[in-house]
Amino acid sequence: MLNQRVRVIDLETAGDGPQDVCEIGWQDVSVDVDGRWQVTEERGALLVNPGRPISPDTMAVHHIRDEDVIGAPFWKEVAPPVLKPASGVVALAAHRAAFEQRYCRPSLTAGVQWICTWKCALRLWPHLHRFSNQMLRYQRKPEGLVHEIGLPAHRAMPDAYVTAHHLRDMLNQASLDQLMAWSSQPALLPRVPAGPERGKGWDQLNLAALNELATNRDADIRFTARAELGRREIQLPAPVEVAQAKLL
Repeated sequence: MLNQRVRVIDLETAGDGPQDVCEIGWQDVSVDVDGRWQVTEERGALLVNPGRPISPDTMAVHHIRDEDVIGAPFWKEVAPPVLKPASGVVALAAHRAAFEQRYCRPSLTAGVQWICTWKCALRLWPHLHRFSNQMLRYQRKPEGLVHEIGLPAHRAMPDAYVTAHHLRDMLNQASLDQLMAWSSQPALLPRVPAGPERGKGWDQLNLAALNELATNRDADIRFTARAELGRREIQLPAPVEVAQAKLL
């Protein structure tokens, strides 16, 4: 297990196109000699030339301007050394990893598995009210997180650094394999996110409401409703078999 590490990735983009990355940040989490996961000193960020103007909408989020990326290398040059580091990386991770996976394709990552810290937070800390990266930061206040390194928010390295502290605590609470398994499934939502039952725990819903949500268009809602139906089915008492009368 020693020398294992997970690399947390965060991307900032110029828009929604397939090559629109304008910054990549990373932060490693690795196993120490006592078998505990720790946030390491291995972190960094690189600006990327997206090959087109950065949209005002995204610029207003991360404040990376066109003039900041003039002369920066393109995504195909930047991505491989960060996503396929020399050795020991057993998984990549990101908060709401589906976004990063749109750009970090298997051809760039050597097909390594991903951990989604958002999905895992829903499983491990369902009592929390909200699950964004920054809300987890202030609700949980992870030990050792240096406030200034995690700023400014919505820049690639600071966001990866914050995510890494959530990931470290997750890995010390559940196994690597378990986090990867949860991440490969739809999200298990702690409460109904929308509609007339919004805000309720799934165990508070009647069967009619659950059956309706089990056919919802949203994959996470469907998955969670079906999981609750399955949980109730398991808890139902087994049918009592009537003993067959013996023939005399």
